[in-house]
Amino acid sequence: MKTKILVVDDEADLELLVKQKFRRKIREGEYEFVFAANGQEALVRVAEHPDTAIVLSDINMPVMDGLTLLTELHESNPIIKTVIVSAYGDMANLRAAMNRGAFDFVCKPVDFTDLEVTIEKTILQVQQLRDTLRAMQENNILKMYVDETVINFMARPDFESRLLASETIQGTVVFIDICGFTSLSEKLPAATVVDLLNRCFDQMVKEIIAQGGYVDKFMGDAVMAVFRGDYHLDRAVDAALAVRARLLAEADQAIPGTEYRPAVSIGINTGEMVSGNIGSASLKRLDYTVIGDTVNVSQRLQGSAKPGQIIVSEAAYQQLKESFECQPVGEVKLKNKEQPVMTYEVIA
Repeated sequence: MKTKILVVDDEADLELLVKQKFRRKIREGEYEFVFAANGQEALVRVAEHPDTAIVLSDINMPVMDGLTLLTELHESNPIIKTVIVSAYGDMANLRAAMNRGAFDFVCKPVDFTDLEVTIEKTILQVQQLRDTLRAMQENNILKMYVDETVINFMARPDFESRLLASETIQGTVVFIDICGFTSLSEKLPAATVVDLLNRCFDQMVKEIIAQGGYVDKFMGDAVMAVFRGDYHLDRAVDAALAVRARLLAEADQAIPGTEYRPAVSIGINTGEMVSGNIGSASLKRLDYTVIGDTVNVSQRLQGSAKPGQIIVSEAAYQQLKESFECQPVGEVKLKNKEQPVMTYEVIA
């Protein structure tokens, strides 16, 4: 990979000398040199060559000296590393340069063997900084698509050995569907639909996170959230009530050009489920999720809910009835269940 190096010095013959001494590196495409006669010109060159990795700078120059250039570069381009190449090798100048962000110091007359070693060392430092920055950027992008639970799982030292491991957990699953959104998507421009859906999701997620839950996945116009730990069922119901309240608060404002007002139907179930990476290892497509009858029933309870309803199972109701106001809805026939399931609506 070619490294771009900016040489800043008012000595006219230095450019020729550098090209002679590093001709092999230049010819083999390892180094590319750019030249400037002073600090002000150097800032222009950096703007023209944003991929500059290293600056080799003198101290005593007209227009803008090397120490001022160091300050400017350190503030505007912290990834670029500057090596001071100067005849002013006394401790005062050395300390001044280091305090302003210089990476290293080479004295004139230049020992080009030493300079090359210094350049190689500086290249490694710049590459490490770039790799760190890239990793941070990738991590921030990853957080946009992957739940924090998955990221924490990936950060574990035994991540690879546990990649296909699974565990049985106790938890609560909440399915929240935005009612009538499918038909709405047929009437509005794609950009409007996506913006509206994302705004609704954003409000839901805030309430889910506030109650200690996490979003397992987005499924079209629905959200699947999981709650674990102490009082997971109570926290899940609190989140569902808060989500419904948020959407109802906006119900007075219809979407322009339609009669549509946001509403949600919610299904909640609690119990034992399997947690793990589900998918194809050979395809390298895995989904860290929960599966099992508890999850399936939660989704089907949501399917039976009307707009504005929060529906729970009999088992969940028995745990909730002393803390939440609920009312019976009746028995419903759920897929893969031999007997009808008694359901209840959480009112408040």
